[in-house]
Parts: sequence; C-alpha cells; structure tokens
Amino acid sequence: MPCVASGGAARPQRKHEYRHEIDKMEETWRTAMLQANSAALEAILSDDYTAITAKGAIETREQAVSSLRSGAFRLTSLSISDRKVRIYGSTAVVTSLVELAGHRDKEDLAGRYRYTRVYVRNPSGQWKIVSFEASKIQESTDRK
Repeated sequence: MPCVASGGAARPQRKHEYRHEIDKMEETWRTAMLQANSAALEAILSDDYTAITAKGAIETREQAVSSLRSGAFRLTSLSISDRKVRIYGSTAVVTSLVELAGHRDKEDLAGRYRYTRVYVRNPSGQWKIVSFEASKIQESTDRK
C-alpha cells in the first residue's frame, strides 16, 4: 500500500506516524548538540546537508560535524518551544523557537532564535536532515 495520497500529501494516519518520527529526530538532534556527540549528528545529517547560520554563513555536513567534534561549536543549554511539524509526502518541515547558550569559535552565543529544519525520508525509510536555517530574534534592547 503506498504511503502517498493524490497530490503528493501523506495520508492522515501516515502523517501522524511521520510527525512522531520527526519529534524523535528533533530530540536526537537536541541531545547530540548538548552532548557534543558528533557521531550522532553525522548519522542524522544527509550527505548533501546544507545549513545557513544565523550570521548567514553556509555550513556543510562535514563542517557541522567537525565543528562539534573539535569543540569549536558547543551548546551548554538548548530549550525548544513553539515547534511545528508539517509533512509533505516524504518531506518534513520543522519550525521552532529556541533559547540557547554556548559558543562558536570562542564567540559567545546566547539568545533566542527561530529555525527551520527540513527532513527527507529516504527509500529505506530513514529521515535525514537536509537543510537548516537559523535567524536570531532581535530583542528590543538589541535594536538600534
């Protein structure tokens, strides 16, 4: 029985299953980041993963994993809220609000960010993160 209904949308029951799977993937990502587990991060990123950081830099899978492995990027706290998961066939789009603290290349990171993460389900049924983009929320005291 195929998992895609007409128009490319996943069937309601399958969408529920997929949302549950994506919620688990999001927790796997969060745990990997907080524990600086580069092997776990590497396992959930697609080979062609691309990120756009809050500063607008492009980051590949290799760069993301290496940065976590070396300690150049480290999160000490990561609180996620306002998560929304949308399923489009074998693609999932996740948006969330995060409050985090840590550092990247000796520069302190702290604040609230919005992010979008895109997952694709491969033919063997595994979800992989293919894209990520973060934007820092400008607090009223941050505005000029």
